[in-house]
Amino acid sequence: MAMERSSVFTALPGRGAILMGLSAVVASWFAASASSVEEWFGIWLAEALIGFSIALATVAWKIRTVETPASLRPARNFAVGLAPPLFAGAVLTWALYRAGAAELIPGVWLLLYGCGIATAGTFSIRIVPAMGACFAAVGVVTLFAPELWHNALLAVGFGGLHMIFGGIVWRKYGG
Repeated sequence: MAMERSSVFTALPGRGAILMGLSAVVASWFAASASSVEEWFGIWLAEALIGFSIALATVAWKIRTVETPASLRPARNFAVGLAPPLFAGAVLTWALYRAGAAELIPGVWLLLYGCGIATAGTFSIRIVPAMGACFAAVGVVTLFAPELWHNALLAVGFGGLHMIFGGIVWRKYGG
């Protein structure tokens, strides 16, 4: 395990994933008491910016703490794999919102984020694509679940899965 730990740069900061999960749980709590779709949407868009900021900051921190410039390549590969599904998610979010189909947005977010993590994870450790598959599975469930469950499923996905997998990455692979 020590050999595996020393030779792998995961590009996924475990501590950052845990922080992202915590912020998502807080957002789901606020979103559950939103008085309108617009307020709910604003809370989750703010959370997306917070989560993205946490991810950028912790990846930058992780790269700075590794002494080899080779660590930039996995981070770049991860970003390249993640970007297309996130872009598709952003476009579909806007289209669904404009079409009055906001109830589909949580499932689309979880599904496409999961696809992005699974794709980006092909350049990382095995647990990262597994994390992506779990997000995608929660996304599929969310697409067919009653709307009343959506905030809870967003908390399970963006909150719980980030914290669980972030804890595994932190414990087994460092950072």
